[in-house]
Amino acid sequence: MRAYGAEVLTSRLAGRKMASLSNSRRVRRLSSLGHVAVVVDQGSGFTKAGFAGEEQPRLVLKSSSLVPSWDRPVLPGAPGCELAGGVARAHPIKHGVVVDWEALEGLWERLLVGGLRVCPEEWPVLVSDSPSAPPVGRERVAELLFEALAVPACHLASTALLALCSVGAFSGLALEAGAGVCHATPVYAGHSWHKATFRLDVAGSTLSRYLRDLLVAAGPDHRLQALPHKIITQLKKRCCYVSLDFEGDLCNPARHHPVSFSLGSGCSVCLGRERFCCPEPLFQPGLLGQAEPGLPILAFRALQRVPATLQTRLANTMVLAGGSTLFPGFPERLELELEAQCQRHGCGTLQPHLVAKPGRGTAVWTGGSMVASLRTFQCRWMTRAMYQECGSRLVHEVFH
Repeated sequence: MRAYGAEVLTSRLAGRKMASLSNSRRVRRLSSLGHVAVVVDQGSGFTKAGFAGEEQPRLVLKSSSLVPSWDRPVLPGAPGCELAGGVARAHPIKHGVVVDWEALEGLWERLLVGGLRVCPEEWPVLVSDSPSAPPVGRERVAELLFEALAVPACHLASTALLALCSVGAFSGLALEAGAGVCHATPVYAGHSWHKATFRLDVAGSTLSRYLRDLLVAAGPDHRLQALPHKIITQLKKRCCYVSLDFEGDLCNPARHHPVSFSLGSGCSVCLGRERFCCPEPLFQPGLLGQAEPGLPILAFRALQRVPATLQTRLANTMVLAGGSTLFPGFPERLELELEAQCQRHGCGTLQPHLVAKPGRGTAVWTGGSMVASLRTFQCRWMTRAMYQECGSRLVHEVFH
């Protein structure tokens, strides 16, 4: 894998310009900590891990895992776990918030020891942090890293800031849509504006379940009900798109553009209006019975919450991040609705500009890789000695 040179990264972040990657540099070892950093972007659906300075994560694993029900008993309906066939499926993160710390520890051990094949005691770790994560959760992350994994240093960074850093920006509005949650987070001069952050719990996993419901409602074939979640997710990613005129497309069968998807063994499924109905709840959560507004309105409200003197600057850099932003038509629809919101509320001078890079599905990890490899970043680690002296509450001061 190629590595980002620290000087190139500094130029990109300071000048907000995308520079070419250096092919000649190897991953640089940090003289103070002995190794380059491990970068972990922990998500509700998938967790990405790799080494600072590299273009792509080395590993992308499902965040959930199966554990024997007799090894770690759980109650039916308990947060994060579902009983199935004598095992419990542990979901350590739901809607961007950690709900099962034991499962999270197991996930990190799989990533670091089994996947990256590193000794945690020797490697500093940068971990992404959800904008809506409770403060006590950040303390527990530090405790897990230092107590259970015994890392030499750690850093917790907001996913919103890392998304901006992936395109060389320190100020803007991060619009994240992943598997478990969506966020609209203003960031100014490297600091997330928590009081102006909005979340939507309709995201990729919700859309997959909705697609199954749409397919079952459209046809009597009982096999559709039994389709594995993996197949439904493939259907969603390969066939679905965001409509630029949802009501018009819904009323006109000529616009449905049906496609067939092979399920193997000579079976196939045909998708028509389901293709553009599936991602529509990101814009209209009411389709799922949700009362909260869609992502465009949340993004506009986030802009309104910041001082008027900053609104234009943040609107000029609205960065998309997360796998659920990858639907064809998503950036165009979002921009259209944002412009309509601005006009409707007398903010015509605001001109939203979306930054939608092809690699935005891993934007948060990429931003972490870039930041953690900067020379100027190396003074921002919380070391094991600092933790032992001050305890986990130090995270609120170090990572404010």
